[in-house]
Amino acid sequence: MTTTARQRFTVRAGLAGAVDDDAPYDGVPDHLGRPLQEWVDSVLRPGMAIEQSALAEAVALRLRMVVPARYDAAAYLVRVAGDDLLDVVDELLHIMAGANRKDRNALVNLEFLLDQGGSAYRISAEEDGLEVRLAPAVRDAAVQTIEDAAAKPSAGSASDHLAAAWKAAYGRQPDPVRAYSEAIKAVESAAHSVVQPNHARATLGTMLGEIGNARAKFTTALDTPAGKDPIAPVEAMMRALWDGQSSRHGKQTATVPETLEAARASVHLAATLVQWFTSGAVVRNP
Repeated sequence: MTTTARQRFTVRAGLAGAVDDDAPYDGVPDHLGRPLQEWVDSVLRPGMAIEQSALAEAVALRLRMVVPARYDAAAYLVRVAGDDLLDVVDELLHIMAGANRKDRNALVNLEFLLDQGGSAYRISAEEDGLEVRLAPAVRDAAVQTIEDAAAKPSAGSASDHLAAAWKAAYGRQPDPVRAYSEAIKAVESAAHSVVQPNHARATLGTMLGEIGNARAKFTTALDTPAGKDPIAPVEAMMRALWDGQSSRHGKQTATVPETLEAARASVHLAATLVQWFTSGAVVRNP
């Protein structure tokens, strides 16, 4: 849970001016370096059992870190600092989750450190790595949409694609091109049964064509004034998502990959569309 911003006592007492230190910190600020190193140490060195030794070696190998001969892997990793320290924390979470060996106390302690220290990162919903921190309401809405889509058979693989898009957009190592591509796939999966149920190879592009050619067949839960087009808002969102993908096809000129900002915007746009289609807010008239 994100803590509420609270000014220092000296500020509240009028002894000092306000200090703007509540914005999320990128990287590893000085005040978080030692606590995060100690967290790594607590995970890797509970008696240095063989299992922890192997875990440390795995992290170093996966991150391609050259461990000096005078250190064992664990002793080296607890000394790592800066962005490399974030990579170590992220990789530890990933390996432990993959091996189904999550340590609940370690996870709680890490989230506490990141939260109280004002880190720009938090543990992902799957607890298998770090992700960029967002306002809880925004993140929770996306997670709820992913869960709702998973429970709706007619949404196909929309849940999986939206979850992949979210991780590619907000994970520790963002992949904007994949995030945008997965966002489009999520909408295609969710909208397929509503817009083009009999088109086995439907895409967002063919669905836009269907809406454009037969818009009277569709309506939404929004209250539409007389004479207005009820499907227009959905069409506009789908069109923005489709037209905004700059890396979909190659051509003579250089392919332009999506920016991280565009990718993140696409994920939130896709989440809205997936929610609309899976909740019944968009329907095809009989």
